Amino acid sequence: MATKKQIILPIVVLSIGIGGFVTMSALKKPPEEKEAVDNTPLVAVKQVEIKPMTFSVNSYGIVSAKYETELVSQVNGEIVFLSQSFVRGGFVKKGTVLAKIDSSDYDADLIDAEANLASARATLVQEKAYGKVAEEEWKRIKDGVPTELSLRKPQLAQEIAKLNSSEAGLKRALRNVERTIIKAPYDALIESRNIGLGSYVSKGTPLGKVLNTDNAEVRLPLADKELQYLIKKGKDAKVSLVANLGGEKQEWTGTIVRSEGVIDSRSRMTYLVAEVIDPYGLKSDKSELRYGTYVTANIDGNEAGNVAVVPRHLIVNGQIAVLDDEKKLRYKPVNIIRQFGAEVVISEGLEQGMNIITSALDYPIEGMQLALPEDKILQEDDSEESETQLAMEEKE
Repeated sequence: MATKKQIILPIVVLSIGIGGFVTMSALKKPPEEKEAVDNTPLVAVKQVEIKPMTFSVNSYGIVSAKYETELVSQVNGEIVFLSQSFVRGGFVKKGTVLAKIDSSDYDADLIDAEANLASARATLVQEKAYGKVAEEEWKRIKDGVPTELSLRKPQLAQEIAKLNSSEAGLKRALRNVERTIIKAPYDALIESRNIGLGSYVSKGTPLGKVLNTDNAEVRLPLADKELQYLIKKGKDAKVSLVANLGGEKQEWTGTIVRSEGVIDSRSRMTYLVAEVIDPYGLKSDKSELRYGTYVTANIDGNEAGNVAVVPRHLIVNGQIAVLDDEKKLRYKPVNIIRQFGAEVVISEGLEQGMNIITSALDYPIEGMQLALPEDKILQEDDSEESETQLAMEEKE
């Protein structure tokens, strides 16, 4: 039979163990609850702006004169005069005497021609008188029939021919005298001069080259597809020409006057020609547009209507990703009417104020829930406020 000690001792040990377990359990902190993680993808958006647009087409070119003339000697002789303006870079007015060729021989030829003409006229008058005398004599002969020779008609025709030849010789002599004086054919810039005082020139000798200063032209290459954005394929369109001269950006206004009408076989480009009036500002106060200047051109085009301009990479298979009012992903089909550089012009499919998604999504599914960065910030602010309020309540 168990003693009293054997019964009490296990009970005491068991009580101590239970008490220690309860005490340890009371001292142990309860496991912290994990906060719920928000895995909603963040996206960046940009609001659509619909506004009217006028298309324009960009190009480039080199400024050149509308007319270029190579001055060539038409007679032989020595250069006896050179104008002070007949130098490279000089400006001259139409009709300015640039150079003179010795005209002594041609003046003498002119005197001879005038003398020959006077002699031919006198001979013709005399021959007409002879003809009238012969005609009167044949009138007194009743039975005879006069011939043309007896009436001196061949002699008269010969003298008329000599007179015509003398007149032609006079014109030729006058023209040769005029050709000894080299004049500017129009208001011009002297590009080059190939002669000096005392030089001997012959027919065909180049004397110099002049460039017209009334009008400048710029050949502007365009891809054939760009012509669709111009009214009447650019005819009469206004064009803005820009260049850096003297370290400053300068601008001129011109007009498209014609198309060259062919596609270049090497570049496959169509060329439009822009014209600028008074490029050197000789008749106005505008800045000079020197020949040989490289310019960029902006040609006014047709009206595009109300459109949106968005980055090109946002368009995939003719659709663009947008964020709807419930902040869900939606795809909108759009109509692209033009692409230039890294942007495209959209005429249909977007509305004013619509949010287009500009950031990339790893696994986009239409209708998926999305969030904006500001939404996360608001959630964090709300969480911090809740924790602060809970801490204050526990402290109280």
